[in-house]
Amino acid sequence: MDLSIFNSLPADEARTALRPCLDIDRWIDDLTAGRPYADQAALTAAAEAAANPFTNAEVTAALAHHPRIGERAEGPGAEAELSRGEQAGLDPAADTAARLVDANRAYEQRFGRVFLIRAAGRSAEEILSEATRRLENTAAREADETAGQLRQIALLRLRDAVAAPAAAPAKHP
Repeated sequence: MDLSIFNSLPADEARTALRPCLDIDRWIDDLTAGRPYADQAALTAAAEAAANPFTNAEVTAALAHHPRIGERAEGPGAEAELSRGEQAGLDPAADTAARLVDANRAYEQRFGRVFLIRAAGRSAEEILSEATRRLENTAAREADETAGQLRQIALLRLRDAVAAPAAAPAKHP
């Protein structure tokens, strides 16, 4: 939707529009309360500020319904649709898919939560390499990296959900 439309929505509708980007109430409420935004840069700056830092409880809540990397999100919701698009480059039939299943399992055993990474624009090999590297992290370092990945995902989704106003077509004399 256009930023000007987002700015003019009733608060409950604005919150609904933001929820697929990131299901953290404080972040959604901060962005909704900060309207109107002068431009896309102001919205992005507000989103970054609201996301920094996320608490461990907020990250845990956001990950509660997040699909594993390499698994296709189920359901008709906007967040599931976004997740499917973000993971579109991961072929479930590829050899890497089985290795991602193993990496997910190892990660969950080590850290007690689903592995989160910004999958958009990354190959399965890149994701697998990053999962392997992050298995070496301390719990504190991994909590920071997970929160950072959550911020990246939220900002990418926000950019796609609330776009800058389209330029007016040029008038021909």
